[in-house]
Amino acid sequence: MAHRAPHNQGARSAGWKTVRMSLLAYAITCLLAGCFSAKLIYHPHPISTEEALAKAKAADMERWVDPAGRQVGLKRLAYGGNPEGAVLFFHGNGGTASACAWYATMLQREARLDCYALEYPGYENIPGVPHRDALIAAAQAALDSLDERQPVYLVGESLGTGVAAALAGRNPRRIAGVMLLSPFRDLGDVAQDHFPWLPARWLLFDENFRSADYLRDYRGPVGMLVDGKDRIVPASSGRELYAGYAGPKRLWDNPEGDHLQLDQDPGEFWKSVVAFWRSAAHTSAR
Repeated sequence: MAHRAPHNQGARSAGWKTVRMSLLAYAITCLLAGCFSAKLIYHPHPISTEEALAKAKAADMERWVDPAGRQVGLKRLAYGGNPEGAVLFFHGNGGTASACAWYATMLQREARLDCYALEYPGYENIPGVPHRDALIAAAQAALDSLDERQPVYLVGESLGTGVAAALAGRNPRRIAGVMLLSPFRDLGDVAQDHFPWLPARWLLFDENFRSADYLRDYRGPVGMLVDGKDRIVPASSGRELYAGYAGPKRLWDNPEGDHLQLDQDPGEFWKSVVAFWRSAAHTSAR
């Protein structure tokens, strides 16, 4: 026994060294993940203004500029004028304003609406660096540039649902209705689902969008599309957001759908969204 003690002690020492090295490696991984969280969230593809204008033209949209002449995003006004409201779109982390043209087409078939798509800082030909506060500030500036006499509706997809929720919460009297496509309760839910071996929800630092918290200050109609087999945003997070919302709401639950998928004709879906907004507004006005 006396001869085995040094061997056992050495084995224990080597074991603790391995544990310490593993913990150090894990801590470094966590630190790097936190430092580069913005790069994991945002996926901009900068292009020239000429390329951006060509994409806008192909999407049947035009430049949307603020009073100072700075480009905010893209727009397509209601055919024939005399709009009954405006819709402001917020795309996902890998999307662009021009990709929102499809939503505009669907909605403008159902209602006379001016449609505006915000382009995020750092995306396409918009200067700046994308991060949570910059996106929310850009959304607020975009809303402030719209006609105050028009009711404004918000449509967000994926990451854009967090921007839409934040804007609605900050402007509860200004926003007439919201539609969230593949939403999340908290962006930390999404991060944790993708990186379960890391304390991912705590590593977002200032990049976390807390949609449930934002919507506590809003009481207008909110619709949500949740896809049961979403590989990007966990469906459970969207359902928790819906369950916790206290205002008028409607859930479009698509159990077999993946991210941003519909289980019905797109025209019928957007027709039902407009009907929900109108119905909820009528009920609230009584």
